[in-house]
Amino acid sequence: MSHDNSTPPNLFSAQEPIFPRRVKGTFRTLKWWIMAFTLGVYYITPWLRWDRGPNLPDQAVLVDLAHRRFFFFMIEIWPHEFYFIAGLLIMAGLGLFLFTSAAGRVWCGYACPQTVWTDLYILVERWVEGDRNARLRLYHQAWNGEKVRKRAVKWTIWLLIGLATGGAWVFYFTDAPTLARDLVAGTAHPVAYMTIAILTATTFVFGGFAREQICIYACPWPRIQAAMMDEDTLTIGYRDWRGEPRGKASVAGNGDCIDCMACVNVCPMGIDIRDGQQMACITCGLCIDACNDVMTRLDKPHSLIGYLALTDETAERAGKPRKSVWKHVFRPRTIVYTALWAGVGIALIAALFLRTEIDVNVTPVRNPQFVVLSDGSIRNTYELRLRNKHGEDRWFAISASAAGSALFLTLEGQEDLRVLVPANETKTQKLYVTAAHDTGTAKAERTDLRIWVEDAGTTASPSTDRVHHDTVFNGKG
Repeated sequence: MSHDNSTPPNLFSAQEPIFPRRVKGTFRTLKWWIMAFTLGVYYITPWLRWDRGPNLPDQAVLVDLAHRRFFFFMIEIWPHEFYFIAGLLIMAGLGLFLFTSAAGRVWCGYACPQTVWTDLYILVERWVEGDRNARLRLYHQAWNGEKVRKRAVKWTIWLLIGLATGGAWVFYFTDAPTLARDLVAGTAHPVAYMTIAILTATTFVFGGFAREQICIYACPWPRIQAAMMDEDTLTIGYRDWRGEPRGKASVAGNGDCIDCMACVNVCPMGIDIRDGQQMACITCGLCIDACNDVMTRLDKPHSLIGYLALTDETAERAGKPRKSVWKHVFRPRTIVYTALWAGVGIALIAALFLRTEIDVNVTPVRNPQFVVLSDGSIRNTYELRLRNKHGEDRWFAISASAAGSALFLTLEGQEDLRVLVPANETKTQKLYVTAAHDTGTAKAERTDLRIWVEDAGTTASPSTDRVHHDTVFNGKG
């Protein structure tokens, strides 16, 4: 018996860097505009001001971790209102499902942060090293003065972009002008410097070197998107019934595709869309621009590569007209996603406008469950958390009610049933509720109790806000 001692084939190979060629066209222009808009929003937003009064920060968008609040222009979200954040995350997910169902991975191709920063880094690379062929020559060139100089310039600009990215992120969590001065002076908190360093490094590596590898291997969406798509989803495809067989345009019988590789050379993912739908495709449309440019020069119709659905492909092969874009966009699946998305949005808006500027949370003190006083009456103790969302101090009036019984209330450390709650703060206050010994509340084991809190306001700013919290009163049973 003979044994094969030959070396087994290598199943893995090193990453081959991709150098996309520059292209002009409708989709490339759209990507430039979206990149400018999204980067502008990200970098500028922390510097926008919004006057909320003397006791609140004036930064328009602020995640105030110290006071556990989130500010978005005129909206203020408190910790107990996290359902607003959860609702926005649900809307973001439903929106992603909706856009993917309608037009494939348009989020990935146009607005994903990985795509946007990679586009920016490739723009810098092209500016420093030249277009595709020049970058390829430089990549395979031995290290010399030219290569060191160009790489040093490129990496320096990349690092500065990464530094601006990390710096912009931390500005969302504290007053931006103050933090900027502290960062320059070296007096900022170490966490700020660490966060900037980490985000600078990740932006530099992900946008400059990992690029398409993040989309293919790190991002879960390429593996999930198939569940969102169906035969009516618009996505980028190659009309092989028109393009094949490939070859020179001058040869009779050849299709419209001249196999110029323009669609491959401009692809930031390095794939050939003519091979069919692939997980790596982010539907950015650059291959459409490149192919349309070639078709223009050959005086042939555009859209050899274009957005089309499986139903369109079947119809075109049979010589039938395509569906309209609206029939692809508005179909049962996308209508359901739109309805769910709108429903969550309407619920959040309603909750935002219906919420009061005061709130109360009641925690019964159960050690002991009740106290028997000298006259036989029963007393329960409750801990109130009174929340004042106004920008000024407010007086809160406390009351309580239980079915069929009169109750006697006292507040710890207070002369009456009013509590002064500071502006934009939560105050803890103990409440004692007493029932006379001969009442049904004192004799029953448990009685439903409703504690009311009314905003007494101020002389200059009266209010009619009134909230309640339901709990129980424990009796002798």
